[in-house]
Amino acid sequence: MSARPPLTSRRLRVAVELRKMRERAGITATEAARELGTGQGQLSSVESGRFGVSPERIRALASIYSCADQAFVEALVDLATDRTLGWWETYRGVLPSGLLDLAELEHHAVAVRTAYTSHMPGLLQTAEHAREIFRHVIPAPTPPEVEHRVSHRVKRQGVLYGAHPTPYRTTVHEAALHMRVGGRTVARAQLRHLLDMSELEHVTIRVLPFDVGAFPGSGQSINYLYGPVPQLDTAQLDQFHGPVLLDAEALLDKYRNLLDVVEATALSTTKSRDLIHSIAQNL
Repeated sequence: MSARPPLTSRRLRVAVELRKMRERAGITATEAARELGTGQGQLSSVESGRFGVSPERIRALASIYSCADQAFVEALVDLATDRTLGWWETYRGVLPSGLLDLAELEHHAVAVRTAYTSHMPGLLQTAEHAREIFRHVIPAPTPPEVEHRVSHRVKRQGVLYGAHPTPYRTTVHEAALHMRVGGRTVARAQLRHLLDMSELEHVTIRVLPFDVGAFPGSGQSINYLYGPVPQLDTAQLDQFHGPVLLDAEALLDKYRNLLDVVEATALSTTKSRDLIHSIAQNL
């Protein structure tokens, strides 16, 4: 018997969206299974992600649920039919699954937008900066575990390079720029890397200066990953126990608005580069 393929972030998202579609239609699982001509147990397996689902079945369920958003339905079909296992799967069983989910979401996102208060965005960290961060994880990782995390983080950054890089916007609080992670040499190299990345056409880096005072969402790091349609966006929050993924419509709207406010409060890109350069010079 062949092993069941891993429950990837995309496969689980299809399952979640089909369940949400059914609930919005006000149809019970029993009713939906009857209309589909299958058992409730099989439908439950589809909605939990235990079973894959064919394009024909997705379209049939969308019809039963009176979902007229064809772009959304076809986006779900694309998610369900893409069975390609990405580079992050080589880390399954080695790193926490949440890190793999984040890499998968970033790889498939049409755009990424973030806000960070106390540390550098993962997609913009140098290997030396990341290595120092991972050395302080609790419980303390072994040296090989640190290197696995560093290599995974560096590979994640591949979305910002190549022929078709992902558009990336981030707002970083000035506090993160003053953190001397790894000492002066590593910290200065990290700031210079930010300056280099800010010169790329598809990368936008803005700084939230100390003098803005309080602002919405202070203390919370946010990654917002844009899907092929708005319903398939994902917000990711960093927590001490690992990444938390959010896909509820109300929460997605909340974090988009929060990012809008934070970005509008930040310095312009030119003034942000000037501030980063000044901090690097004074380290």
